[in-house]
Amino acid sequence: MIELICGSGHIKSQETQFFLLRLPAMIKKIQAEQVRLGMYIHEIRGNWLEHPFWRTSFMLDDEKDLDKLLNCRFDEIWIDTSKGLDIPEDEQTSAPPANPPVKRIVKEAARPLKKKPAPVSLAEELDSAKKIHTSAKKIVKTMFNDVRMGNAFEIEDAAALVEEVNQSIERNPNALLSLVRLKNADEYTYLHSVAVCMLMVALAKQLSLNEEQIRQAGIAGLLHDVGKMAVPNDVLNKVGKLTDDEFNVIKQHPQRGWEILKSCYQVSDIALDVCLHHHERIDGRGYPEKISGDAVTLFARMGAVCDVYDAISSDRCYKKAWGPAESIHKMASWQPGHFDETIFHAFVKTIGIYPNGSLLKLKSGRLGVVIEQSRKSLITPIIRVFFSTRANAYIPVEIVDLSKSTDRIENIEDPLKWQLDLSKFQDI
Repeated sequence: MIELICGSGHIKSQETQFFLLRLPAMIKKIQAEQVRLGMYIHEIRGNWLEHPFWRTSFMLDDEKDLDKLLNCRFDEIWIDTSKGLDIPEDEQTSAPPANPPVKRIVKEAARPLKKKPAPVSLAEELDSAKKIHTSAKKIVKTMFNDVRMGNAFEIEDAAALVEEVNQSIERNPNALLSLVRLKNADEYTYLHSVAVCMLMVALAKQLSLNEEQIRQAGIAGLLHDVGKMAVPNDVLNKVGKLTDDEFNVIKQHPQRGWEILKSCYQVSDIALDVCLHHHERIDGRGYPEKISGDAVTLFARMGAVCDVYDAISSDRCYKKAWGPAESIHKMASWQPGHFDETIFHAFVKTIGIYPNGSLLKLKSGRLGVVIEQSRKSLITPIIRVFFSTRANAYIPVEIVDLSKSTDRIENIEDPLKWQLDLSKFQDI
C-alpha cells in the first residue's frame, strides 16, 4: 500500500506486518452513501478506468472529492477510523460487516517472497541486461506483429519479461537504463515500448509501489503503444511533417490500442488505462479524452512521463534525438501543466539529472559521458572521461566519480559539436 502526498511530494510506505496488526480494529468497509468529509479513505476497490483518484489512500477533506466518491460505482470502500471519522453510531447496525478480508491479506503476506537479488556492479550486470534487452525486442516484435495480423497474443511472455527487467534493475539499475536509448528509427516502435517498460519498472520502484504494481506498470509500459499497429505504415514512418489529417490518424492510436487490449481478457485495467491515457496532460490539453487533474490516474501519469522522455531522447524517422540531459531539461520546462510534479521529480531521481549517456564538460575542460549514477547525489554521476576541449584531442580514458573528485560539471555538451561518436565510450 502506498500513499502519495501531493503537497509535499513525499512518498510514504507502510510495512505489511504493521498494517496487519492494526487492521482488525481500525479498517472498516462502508457503503458509498455513508462516506462523509473527515473520513480517511484507506482503499477504494473497483475498475481503474472508472477510478477518479490517482491516490490509493487519502484524507477526504474536499467537497469535490466527496462528490466523486458518491457519484462513482465502486466494489468496496474502506476507511481507517484511526486517522479519520467513523460512521455515526446510529448507522453502525446497518453498515456492512466490519470484518475486513483479513484472510485474503494474510494469505498474500504469507506467500513466500521472491528473494531480492544482491546488488552487483555495472560491469557484472551489463551482459544480463543486454540479453534481456534483446529478448524484449523479440517478444514485443512478435506480439505487435500478431496484433497487426489480427491474431490473438498471449500475455505470459510479457509478464515473464517484466520480472526479468525487475530483477535486473534490483541488481543494478544503471545497466538496463543505459540501454533504453539503443534503437534505430526503423525499429523505434518496438524498442520504444521496451524502453518505456524498463522506465516504468524503475519509476515504480522509486515510488515504492508493491511487487504486483511494479509488474503491472511494466506490462502497461510494454503494451502502451500497441495501437500504433492499427496506424498505416506510411503515416507511422513518414519522414516529413505530418498533415493535420495524418496527425489526427496518429492521435487515434491510444483508443485503437485500448480496443485491441480490451479484447484480451488477460490484460489488466492498469494496462488498459495507460494505453488509453498516456498522452493525457494534467492541464487537460492532451488526448484522446482531454481529461485533467485527478481524472488522470497514477499509472497514466507515470506512463506520460516515461513515454515522452524516451520519445524525445530517441532518433526518429523525422527528428534527431535530444541528449538525455537535454531531454530532462526540456521536460522540466514543460512540467507545469504537462506532467504531474511529484511523478516527474521521482522520475528524475530514477534516471538522474544527467542520465546515462549524457555528454558533460567538466571545469577542467575534459569531456566525459555518464555511465552510472552516484548513490550520493544526482549532480555527481560517474563519467568516462576521454577528450580534452583545450587540446581538442582525445586523452587517455579515465573513470571519474564526481562525488569523490574536485572536478565539477560545467555544462551539457552536444556530441555533434565535437564530432564525437559516444558509442565508443559507453558500455553498450
